[in-house]
Amino acid sequence: MTNEPIDLRAVLKTFDELWSPRIAARINDYDVRVTHVAGSYIWHVHDTTDEFFLVLEGELSIALRDPSERVVSLTPGTVFVVPRGIYHRPFSDAGADIVVIDPAGTPTTGDTHDALPDHIKTHTGIPI
Repeated sequence: MTNEPIDLRAVLKTFDELWSPRIAARINDYDVRVTHVAGSYIWHVHDTTDEFFLVLEGELSIALRDPSERVVSLTPGTVFVVPRGIYHRPFSDAGADIVVIDPAGTPTTGDTHDALPDHIKTHTGIPI
């Protein structure tokens, strides 16, 4: 990590992969991850941690099962926190660039998840 300012838009220009976050910064034991998203992610849950989402560009929707199914929609500059233990599925029809904050080492696909399609890989973020 660096002790210099980080331009998140510049980091996003360094890769094209979808749903493959880069770790732009670390605060205490949390990773600040940026990623491009488009289409649909998988239903998954983080059993012991909340998950923070911030939209930089585009629109992101998050389907939730808490306990009935509902969808929240985020536009640039808006944030949403998925509480621990809530199944969720992010999706973006037109694509978006987002920031996700999770404890360092948190798998992108959560603790429990649906079957993974080829375009989604489990990892804990890729350092920039």
